Amino acid sequence: MSFDLNIIWFLILGLVLSGYAILDGFDLGVGALHLFTKTDDERRIMLNSIGPVWDGNEVWLVVSGGVMFAAFPDVYATVFSGFYPIIMLILVSLIFRAVAIEFRSKHPSTTWRKMWDIAFSLSSIFIAFLFGMSLANVIIGVPINVEKEYIGGIINLLNPYSILLGITTVALFMMHGSIYVVMKTENEMHKKIRGWVNNSIIFFVICYITTTMATLIYYPHLALPFKNHPILFFIAILNMLAIANIPRQISKGEDFYAFLSSSISIAALMGIVGIGVFPNLVLSSVNSLYNLNIYNSASSHKTLSIILIVACIGLPSVLSYTGAVYWIFRGKVKIDSRSY
Repeated sequence: MSFDLNIIWFLILGLVLSGYAILDGFDLGVGALHLFTKTDDERRIMLNSIGPVWDGNEVWLVVSGGVMFAAFPDVYATVFSGFYPIIMLILVSLIFRAVAIEFRSKHPSTTWRKMWDIAFSLSSIFIAFLFGMSLANVIIGVPINVEKEYIGGIINLLNPYSILLGITTVALFMMHGSIYVVMKTENEMHKKIRGWVNNSIIFFVICYITTTMATLIYYPHLALPFKNHPILFFIAILNMLAIANIPRQISKGEDFYAFLSSSISIAALMGIVGIGVFPNLVLSSVNSLYNLNIYNSASSHKTLSIILIVACIGLPSVLSYTGAVYWIFRGKVKIDSRSY
């Protein structure tokens, strides 16, 4: 039973992290693309495409932290203390991004709006990059000792692979965000953003292929589960098919299905990462015996059982809230005096 609970919580953590990557990923992508627009009206449309949902999307980040804290407290303690500089930069960027969204339209001054436009765009890019960099360090290994403590410094986190994955994450979210804006716009803005989608796909595919090659060359252990269990390779195939389906659906004008394919590709990528590290959550570069996995870093059996009951109540509530918001604010963006 304990074994089953640990796997269940590993899957739940993967689910909420995937939910965050899919939902907040597109509005971070919109932010990354924000400065490519030229007029004030275009930038207002970009902001209002995510206006009703961006803060709700970030709830999934809070849920992810809560799941990690409750189910795998040792991982929470090690990652949040060891990655403290990165986490503080993420929090500061999240604050600046929120302030930029809320403050931008409070004054008609061109300088005022341009300042907040830059803050919104740069903070969105920075957040995506830092999340990708953090994920890279978790999967390739960081200095962790026998006491489950991070013993490295900030320089350990700034390695070529983490920088590469950070750029790839930005590219992925830009692709995801451009497709979302295509769904939410019409007329000239719609045509303009539609032209960005293929460029963002090319940018992502280049980054993705480069990152995959680097992974196979320098960190081949992440591919071992797929070699030992060939049936798992269908997730990689699903990911490739989902990415290939995006330009096909865009060319047909099926924007929603393109967005769905982009979401599936993100979920598949998260699945590939999860399979690559399972049953570990954080790898130790000091000694593999010090890896933090779903067994040695988990809460007690009783705790896992109790919080599973809470999760069965809480997660459907979050999903219902998210679904309701998207349903209420469905359709194309309309700009009026109450808009950002």
